[in-house]
Amino acid sequence: MTGGRVVVLGKTGRNFAAGMSGGIAYVLDESGDFPRRCNQAMVWLEKLENADEIEQVRRMIVRHAEYTCSQKAQRVLANWEEMVGRFIKVMPKDYKRMLETVERVKAQGVPDDEAFMIAFDLNKMDQARVGGN
Repeated sequence: MTGGRVVVLGKTGRNFAAGMSGGIAYVLDESGDFPRRCNQAMVWLEKLENADEIEQVRRMIVRHAEYTCSQKAQRVLANWEEMVGRFIKVMPKDYKRMLETVERVKAQGVPDDEAFMIAFDLNKMDQARVGGN
């Protein structure tokens, strides 16, 4: 995944996020054991707290339910207030740093397209990069 977003409502394997360098995954952790099954070498595990992001996740699940008639999606939506707190945001470390750099550059009045190029140049030599290249 290079910049997309995905919602995972089912169980994950034991090496989730291995090699994940971009994009964001929102994982429903009903059993509370997802962190043990996630390869955290390249990602941060965060709480889903931002109201706009929470609404975006809910809308993704609504679309999934409409397209597939998923009983799981319908159950999650029917119990949304309880379930929303069980989502874990999986954010690649390099990707987060890049997005933060883009926002800092844009705050200086640089247009979006140019801000991404400047942020890329600033980050490609950053010693904190997980990928190392």
